[in-house]
Amino acid sequence: MPRTSARTPSSASAGFARRLLAHTPVRAGWLLAGTLALAACGSAGPLRSAQSDSKETTKPAAAPAPIVTVAQGPQLIPRYVLFGNPERAGGSISPDGKWLGFIAPRDGVLNVWVAPADKPGEARPMTNDRRRGIRSFSFAHDGKHILYSQDEGGDENLQLFAADLATGNARALTPKGSRAVLLALSDRVPADVLVTVNDRDPKFFDVARIEIASGKRTPVLRNTEYGGFIADEQLRVRFASKPTRDGGTQWFERPATPANAPFRPFAPLANIPGAEAMTTGPMALSSDGNTLYLRDSRNRNTAALFAMNLRTRALTLLHEDARADFSGFIAHPATGLVQAAAATYLRDTWRVIDPAIKADIERLDALAGDGEFGISSRTRDDKTWVVSVRKSNESTKVYLYDRASGKAALWFDTRPALTGLPLQPMWPVEIKARDGLTLPSYVTLPRVADPDRDGKPNRTVPLVLMVHGGPWARDSYGYNPYHQWLANRGYAVLSVNFRGSTGFGKAFVNAGDQQWGRRMHDDLIDAVNWATQQGITQRERVAILGGSYGGYAALAGVTMTPKDFACGVSIVGPSNLNTLLNSIPPYWTTLRSMFAQRVGNPDTPEGKALLAERSPLTYVDRIERPLLIGQGANDPRVKQAESDQIVKAMQARKIPVTYVLYPDEGHGFARPQNNTSFNAVTEVFLGRCLGGRVEPIGGDFEGSSITIPVGADALPGVKEALSALPAKR
Repeated sequence: MPRTSARTPSSASAGFARRLLAHTPVRAGWLLAGTLALAACGSAGPLRSAQSDSKETTKPAAAPAPIVTVAQGPQLIPRYVLFGNPERAGGSISPDGKWLGFIAPRDGVLNVWVAPADKPGEARPMTNDRRRGIRSFSFAHDGKHILYSQDEGGDENLQLFAADLATGNARALTPKGSRAVLLALSDRVPADVLVTVNDRDPKFFDVARIEIASGKRTPVLRNTEYGGFIADEQLRVRFASKPTRDGGTQWFERPATPANAPFRPFAPLANIPGAEAMTTGPMALSSDGNTLYLRDSRNRNTAALFAMNLRTRALTLLHEDARADFSGFIAHPATGLVQAAAATYLRDTWRVIDPAIKADIERLDALAGDGEFGISSRTRDDKTWVVSVRKSNESTKVYLYDRASGKAALWFDTRPALTGLPLQPMWPVEIKARDGLTLPSYVTLPRVADPDRDGKPNRTVPLVLMVHGGPWARDSYGYNPYHQWLANRGYAVLSVNFRGSTGFGKAFVNAGDQQWGRRMHDDLIDAVNWATQQGITQRERVAILGGSYGGYAALAGVTMTPKDFACGVSIVGPSNLNTLLNSIPPYWTTLRSMFAQRVGNPDTPEGKALLAERSPLTYVDRIERPLLIGQGANDPRVKQAESDQIVKAMQARKIPVTYVLYPDEGHGFARPQNNTSFNAVTEVFLGRCLGGRVEPIGGDFEGSSITIPVGADALPGVKEALSALPAKR
């Protein structure tokens, strides 16, 4: 697999340990909807648009007839332009340089498309998903297949598939009903893939090697204790991790052996205490298997990047930043040796380690201008790089960079329909919490408040506090459709990296331990007070909105601090922390000790009492401001019961609430029709609460599975839009 950025150990739980319950922002913005992994990575060339190659059915915008109660602002940007399918995204080039691939709509649903690199105009769909869409893929190293995953209805039981590049025929490589995660691909074993899959025991992920062409599966490791793995280029499992009782991690090493040798037991490598676990651990191996790259915050605060010589055990410091954790690296596609590394405080900063790419990084920095660049794939011969450029007030552009000439050619614009529309810049800011902790944050001002676009408000406007999920995740700079949408409607938008967020050192993340609804929430209140002091908003004109942990924060806002927010929007937010932690997916069992350390222990009387004290459901009778709740019926992380129980409690007390439920969604709304329909409801809700501009619902419920069991008649036009839908959808 071409190494272009930092990789965490792959497993059933890897990838969730740091963004548990999260809609994690990945450069392009908060991932509430089906934009996962669509930060626009691709290649260059005069490809036709996806719309010309498919029967794209995205509907045109209705003529806007805004309800203007804040101020007459710039042109309303239609919701479907912001939240509908991108024209193209997820672009990549195959390791052998023969194929280009990207994600684009096919009959209105996102699918994988490929084209010969020398005939980019001959792009054709490789997949034919008809419902949820496919959001990421990989080129297999055999040059004959693509690999992609899909679940059903948001249940997160991802099934791995392989599609033949020549015929388009697809084969399931893992069984339905279990969760599979791609662990490793390799140039040295191009015909096979290494996966983790929990079909034997839902709690633990076994490692298996699968022949891509035939689907033949060979067991590699029967797992009864480990939570994550790292494999080498021979597809041999070399490292494994296991959670410890204090919320930490124990790492084990398996010495390199011949490919056909029997499996050897793991030997202890390192014990990482709970206070270091979020910021310390192995990440990847060099291709020769002799160098282990790891992030490490021991004897320091922020996580630095180190290289360990596995023969001598010598450690070499490659990159450190006193303000932020090491956040990613660029590695050579053939050797796997790290060539550059980044840290991200408010913005990305890169340090070149290998002089061979110094000129390349300088050129890409110039290409990005006031934005940021990312490298998504490189050919095996390292002649061609796929580069994306991100800016806060433009859609992401994707280029093919030719190293020989030093030139980058534009391949595609992910959302060309945004060109010329009134997008606003995002401004990084630092906010002081009441105890002196600095909170790196981001604010976007509507044009009516910042006509000079200098980040300084000329007048106060209503504000939406957008709280990220996780909470072990972070907000970042870049194009964010939610910031643009809300700013266009007349709201200032503030995203805060409160304590407990990752990326700013172990002291910052550990300061959030067992502080749900307490100091983590205080940080949000302090950020709103800052916005008031800066002349951005007035204290009584602030809404709180978020997904996952952000949804919890919204519920906490309207229950625990009922006078601090004018209204709240909670998407897949837990209302009862005891029921939340007792209903986690089976494959998160190995992470239970981490939950106990960082949230509260549901297995002790003291822990249960703390969790009850921090649960919004406990304070439901305090609610006095409007509340909108969104939920996916198939959510495996924050189950539907979390929303049902607080809605039921509010109904019992005759407290108004609007509850939007999607029967075909999980932890967030993946289908664009569902996401757009929920945002249409949210826009009406915020308009009623804060007085912002409202685009009529129009046909934005069409094609969605939206149901509103409670409170549809409380919002103008919502019940009528529901009534206009076919009886059976």
